[in-house]
Amino acid sequence: MTSHARLSLADDLLNLLRASTTEPRPDERLEALTLAVAADLPVLLWGEPGIGKTAALTRLAESLGLPLTTVIASVHEPSDFSGLPVIGEEPETRGVPMAPPQWAVDLVRAGKGLLFLDELSTATPAVQAALLRVVLERRVGALRLPPGVRIVAAANPPASAADGWELSPPLANRFVHLYWTHDREVVVRGLGGVWPRAELPVLDPARLAESVDFARRAVCGFLAARPKLIHRLPTTETRRGGAWPSPRSWEAALTLIAFGTAASASRDVLSLLVRGAVGDGPGLELLAHFDRMDLPDPETLLADPSAAVLPERGDLRQAALDAVVEAVASRPDRQRWDAAWAVLVRALDTGTADLLVAPATALAALRRDDWEVPAAIERLAGVIGLAERAGRSVDLVAR
Repeated sequence: MTSHARLSLADDLLNLLRASTTEPRPDERLEALTLAVAADLPVLLWGEPGIGKTAALTRLAESLGLPLTTVIASVHEPSDFSGLPVIGEEPETRGVPMAPPQWAVDLVRAGKGLLFLDELSTATPAVQAALLRVVLERRVGALRLPPGVRIVAAANPPASAADGWELSPPLANRFVHLYWTHDREVVVRGLGGVWPRAELPVLDPARLAESVDFARRAVCGFLAARPKLIHRLPTTETRRGGAWPSPRSWEAALTLIAFGTAASASRDVLSLLVRGAVGDGPGLELLAHFDRMDLPDPETLLADPSAAVLPERGDLRQAALDAVVEAVASRPDRQRWDAAWAVLVRALDTGTADLLVAPATALAALRRDDWEVPAAIERLAGVIGLAERAGRSVDLVAR
């Protein structure tokens, strides 16, 4: 057998090894990635070397029918992204155009594609600065990438990267950060020739306007209550290279919430996306705010305590009662104070007493000297006192 024939057989074996199929399979990270891609937001996949980031992007491009353009950021010069100056005739009057690289020209000709910026954490600060316009404005030199081009990047943690750099805060704040880990079953099935199928989210056309309204109410309502989180640059260099809250990243979070709501994404997928945009702390606070958006208006409860409808879930009921106390504290008068006690009695009639200890204590502290004690307090006193004694008994047993 000739050497050529042997190489041909080797190629046949390699082709058999590389052949694979896909299957629909629940995968929260892959779903979060495809949703962010559909929302046309730049995504940065963080993961240890060899975890499968590049392979996931290759399968994603194949599933979406997009040509994949891979650019290794660390082996390029800043001019490869900002453009190379080309001096033509009469530069003093016509200027000096910035010629884009071939890969950008090919993307524009195709009109669509998946631009994969790999090894981002090994790119020098000068290259990272040149990437700012590519990621945010979709400009490479004098060329604007078409709307059909989506941008996904990948990076290893600086400790695992070869000659790694921390990501600059301006560049980091332009990405939705997703942390890629391996799943045992996915790896085993994939090595067996079957990988999860990446599919774009199915948006419900009847919920588009509703989804936008919900996202705006959620983010705007949360930031109105927590204005200090509108912009918070982390204090450490490592955290500045990840997700953190800014007006830009809150806009990304709003977009992701709208897309996730229209696609009926799970809470876990929304959590990955929101935390990937604004950071873990602010993201988790926003998710908790979702639950409180549909809480009853405390002024409505105070206006008619006997008809008050309180949430069934314990944490939401506690939040509703706390809101009633806060409403009285913000505008205290005798009538509102009495009404708040009536709301607590209503809560006692329709739920458990242990949730009443904190709001009743806080409400009692609001009493003015000339306010008579309402009859409702007498009904609550025994129950709350029993709950407090039970709590002290548990503490004694624990000691």
